[in-house]
Amino acid sequence: MQHEDRSDTYREGSITLGGAVAMGTGVMIGAGIFALTGQIAQLAGPLFPLAFIAGAIVTGFSAYSYIRMSNKWPSSGGIAMILQKCYGPGAVAAGAALLMALSMVIAESLVARTFATYVLRAFDIEGGPLVPTLAVGVIVFAFLVNIAGNRSVGVFSLIMAAIKIGGIGLFGIAAIWSSGFQISAATSDTQSYGVTGFIASVAFAILAFKGFTTITNSGSEITEPNRNVGRAIVISIAICVAVYLLVAFGVGSSLTIDEIVAARDYSLAEAAEPALGQTGFFLTVILAAVATASGVLASVFAVSRMLAMLTDMKMIPHRHFGMSGPIQRHTLVYTVVIASTLAVFFDLGRIASLGAFFYLVMDMAVHWGVFRYRREEIGASGFVLLLALAFDSVVLVAFTMMKLRSDPLIVLYALGGITAVFIFERIYLSRWLAPQEVAHDH
Repeated sequence: MQHEDRSDTYREGSITLGGAVAMGTGVMIGAGIFALTGQIAQLAGPLFPLAFIAGAIVTGFSAYSYIRMSNKWPSSGGIAMILQKCYGPGAVAAGAALLMALSMVIAESLVARTFATYVLRAFDIEGGPLVPTLAVGVIVFAFLVNIAGNRSVGVFSLIMAAIKIGGIGLFGIAAIWSSGFQISAATSDTQSYGVTGFIASVAFAILAFKGFTTITNSGSEITEPNRNVGRAIVISIAICVAVYLLVAFGVGSSLTIDEIVAARDYSLAEAAEPALGQTGFFLTVILAAVATASGVLASVFAVSRMLAMLTDMKMIPHRHFGMSGPIQRHTLVYTVVIASTLAVFFDLGRIASLGAFFYLVMDMAVHWGVFRYRREEIGASGFVLLLALAFDSVVLVAFTMMKLRSDPLIVLYALGGITAVFIFERIYLSRWLAPQEVAHDH
């Protein structure tokens, strides 16, 4: 029966290289530009465009582990596979994989709230009950597209990616051109931004790039996965670096840092009005709606696959709750319910912070596991793996220090959530690590 569930859900070769790139950029651009630009500027100050470059560098080193492992063992739900290959089917692998799944669900709620925030700006509405209502609505829309199948997701993502990359690129060029190539944000001196703040901002920048894991989690569903998983990751990151820098300088040319921070939940729309007028403002709102909707769509697609894989690998328990159809259909429902709950009860700042904590801890577990158990088998450089681990550690420490000062409660939420995940998996699986010969047999 389980095999039938998988055959209904996982279709080898159902996602092209272009479709994989579209999914990766769909998640990254939806979150990175519209949801996180203001958050990054608040911590990094006038240097916030450089935070995107630093985030890209850290992400490049991080992607090395995923690419090397995926080239060797391409798999749908790939991060769970990577962790199990390293640690065996125990609580360490399952806990880290569940953190990744939760960070992806958090990203859905983050981008969904961003969608609602931008759409409501067109009607001069800021906050209120309509924000969570619209956020839940776009999550449900993503669910409906996903149940139509992989081909629908791939084609829809490809079209949306082309529209938003072109539109965002034009916005950045127009904003910089209209400013006479003057960067207003660089003139802000009302607040002192330290090195710790800049490093902490890189945590959000990393979160803006983490959408490349969407590609890893599609694994064997991508055509020629041993080659195209790595290619899609590299292409997606390269596209997003160019787009992020263009928009960062575009926003910085229209607004000061204080203005960016004041409008941090809708900074692109705010920057568009002085640069491009009222028409530019409304076009940016429409573009934001397209970009964030496609980001939610791609994220729902990936996390539901990952949860289904975790269920199939016996790493998390599963309940049907009377639902019919394959397991992946059930995980789609769970994903939508959790993301909707977060979108209703948490604001953008806290959602982003929680996602950063979960993702960085999971990412460090991947790098250490590959270094400790698999680097020789896959021909990976130990130096690169340790450097990726060190980068994550420095960013996590700086980010934690900043949040302890500004919002200590979110640190407690993150610590409590991480601890609960690992304790839950230890109780469920009754072991932290599994013998490595079991992992080899998987």
